[in-house]
Amino acid sequence: MNFVEELKWRGMVHDVMPGTEEMLKKESTAGYIGFDPTADSLHIGNLVQIMTLVHFQRCGHKPFALVGGATGMVGDPSGKSSERNLLSEDILQHNQNAVKRQLEKFLDFTGSNKAEMVNNYDWFKEFRFLDFIRDVGKHITVNYMMAKDSVKNRLESGLSFTEFSYQLVQGYDFYWLYTNKGCKIQMGGSDQWGNIVTGTELIRRKANGDAYALTTPLITKADGSKFGKSEGGNIWLDPVRTSPYKFYQYWLNSSDEDAVNFIKIFTTWAKADIDGLIEEHQKAPHERKLQKELAKEITVRVHSQADLDMAVKASNILFGNSVTEDLESLDETTLLSLFEGVPQATLSKSDLDNCATLVDLLSEATAGTIFASKGEARRMIQAGGVSINKLKLSDPNQKPAFNLLQNKYLLAQKGKKNYYLINVNS
Repeated sequence: MNFVEELKWRGMVHDVMPGTEEMLKKESTAGYIGFDPTADSLHIGNLVQIMTLVHFQRCGHKPFALVGGATGMVGDPSGKSSERNLLSEDILQHNQNAVKRQLEKFLDFTGSNKAEMVNNYDWFKEFRFLDFIRDVGKHITVNYMMAKDSVKNRLESGLSFTEFSYQLVQGYDFYWLYTNKGCKIQMGGSDQWGNIVTGTELIRRKANGDAYALTTPLITKADGSKFGKSEGGNIWLDPVRTSPYKFYQYWLNSSDEDAVNFIKIFTTWAKADIDGLIEEHQKAPHERKLQKELAKEITVRVHSQADLDMAVKASNILFGNSVTEDLESLDETTLLSLFEGVPQATLSKSDLDNCATLVDLLSEATAGTIFASKGEARRMIQAGGVSINKLKLSDPNQKPAFNLLQNKYLLAQKGKKNYYLINVNS
């Protein structure tokens, strides 16, 4: 497979240095992308770069994932309006370990062109400042550095020497990997173009070598909103930060236009298969086949088949036909994620036991959260509009006797769309 051609039909090429495609056609080579270790999880905004390395490896080349233990201590000004907080070495090390575990789900770290993880702290930790400005700084002029957009855009608001020097530090990463690991190409998002070509320039001047660059476009959604964001912030790959259910729902809720783009970028499926799926989707877009296949593929890759099954089951509880057994099978994390934001009421186990009727439970015992009066609760139960744990209620005078979900919750439903979570404390 031709790497650049593969990225082009997927809509994943923004800029490419002249000669890059020809070099990659002639030989299998090594290349890298840097990842910022300022959090202990990547988010789906990083997936474009991860998939770039995946395609690079599938095309027979050797991918390096550089986790910036050293550059994370400096801070990249690209795309930033203010200087970020610097992190301690211990926190950065923890974050790097977490990021590597996530990358291992995508890249093959075995075989002839196995992926490798490198940390630029390893070659910077003994690099003295005076040696750096003598051996690296003299090769790149201030005029060259000032011309970069990442610098020009910050001059009015202020740019520290620390951040100003970032492109030299990243440029040296490329030089080190070129010299020690045979990396001839660096890839990244379009906002990284200036930093990447600084590396190619340093390699040209310091090693008299040829190095190459390729960047991917920054992904935006069809409605203009930022890709990778939800109402709760970033969509993370870590299930503790973003539950598999929420992760699955993000992709499932993609617009048709976005799903057409996402299926190309975030899967490894062949062009013919994707074209066929898009054509099938367009015949019955209301079935959302494209979104469903996209959500399944990415959720299994990032999490697991079991997490996908749980997410699908949870989705059916809210939007499809489900039974009590489905609700009872949800783990607590998925249950709370599914009903995050719904009104909640709290009562003790003894208060629950003392409720003589369903009407008592749904009105007074839950302090009016579900029904403001006994009369209202009675009328709606008799009309068949109330259920608990997906069991439809019919007798207002029935004694409440339900299995607690996860031994601590009851789920009340009023009408089709109004849910209430009752916390039962022991």
